[in-house]
Amino acid sequence: MNKIKILIFLTILAFSTNSISAPKIDIKTGILVDYNSGEILFELEPDMSIYPASMTKIMTSIIAFDLLKKNQLKLDDEFVISENAWRMSRSGYSSMFIMLNDKVSVEDLLKGIIIVSGNDACVALAEGIAGTEENFAEMMNEKAEELGLENTNFSNSSGINDPDNYSTVRDIAIMSDYLIRNYPKYYEYFKDTEFTWDRTGGDPITQGNRNPLLYKKFGADGIKTGYLAVEKYSLASSVVGEKRRLIAVASGFQTKNKRSSDSIKLISWGLRNTNTYEVSEKDISNFKFKTWLGKKDFVNVTTKEDLYITINKKEVRDFKVYTKYNGPIKAPIKKGEELGELIINKNEDETLTIPLYANEDIKKVNVFKSLLMSFNYMIWGDV
Repeated sequence: MNKIKILIFLTILAFSTNSISAPKIDIKTGILVDYNSGEILFELEPDMSIYPASMTKIMTSIIAFDLLKKNQLKLDDEFVISENAWRMSRSGYSSMFIMLNDKVSVEDLLKGIIIVSGNDACVALAEGIAGTEENFAEMMNEKAEELGLENTNFSNSSGINDPDNYSTVRDIAIMSDYLIRNYPKYYEYFKDTEFTWDRTGGDPITQGNRNPLLYKKFGADGIKTGYLAVEKYSLASSVVGEKRRLIAVASGFQTKNKRSSDSIKLISWGLRNTNTYEVSEKDISNFKFKTWLGKKDFVNVTTKEDLYITINKKEVRDFKVYTKYNGPIKAPIKKGEELGELIINKNEDETLTIPLYANEDIKKVNVFKSLLMSFNYMIWGDV
């Protein structure tokens, strides 16, 4: 059994001696996830049932983005504004202020939903896509089931108070990850800080994005705020920094200011106390195994998926990566054939084992050369 140790050059000069104790924030429930590795860095009652308020609009956006990606919907498609949608703007809710019987494009409705949290825009989009908001909620729940959201149910497209519209911060984090990963083009809307709606029958209305982190020069590029009297303030946020992305979802902030400051505190804690490393890139050969009777002396091997590892900075000295295989590996070798393992020791207590696969075909040498190599091996050994 050969073991080839892989040297990974980690930036450990700035090794942190800070405490890894949980950040002190005043919330009911929260979660912090590394986007690349999927590691949960912090959680507090992550499966507690909450009313997601306007964080519901994350799923509303996903449904529209899905249809756009499948070419079943276009950004310049227009929907006629119903009385149901129009009345939402007359009821004191956050609104885009669309007018009855107007024709509004899908793109404008999406901006009204994502940037200014317009409940009227949600109803208009839902009715335009599914005929009724009830039908649209069924589409949302079908998507929730597809994503494996075990503690979520949607009863409307906007998140206005309804006991049957509930979720958890864990499920909202999963939704957020799916949104960012699958619709990078449309996700760009979430970082826009304002939207001007050139409405019919009045002056244009310019409103700012409700997400306070977008104005902090903190690396935030989304996602969605929420507020209901029963839940207080909530926020699903995404911050990019140092070649990594963190997703935070929390609910139960007592004030708008605490929503902003404590979200920053949570994400800063994650960035300060952990690092994420790219160990392997899908279909890129970072590792090699020795071959026997092959036309090449080594075969390139790789993982089938990108592999990122998140570790506490205080544990970086214990982080080890090496390969293990029975070798040399006899040719012929087929691309995609499982040949060995990537062993990752995160710390003394946690070890991961990842299969490694041939990233190329290796043909066997001809009979004459095979005999010569075998003869040399018997006389001289492995030279």
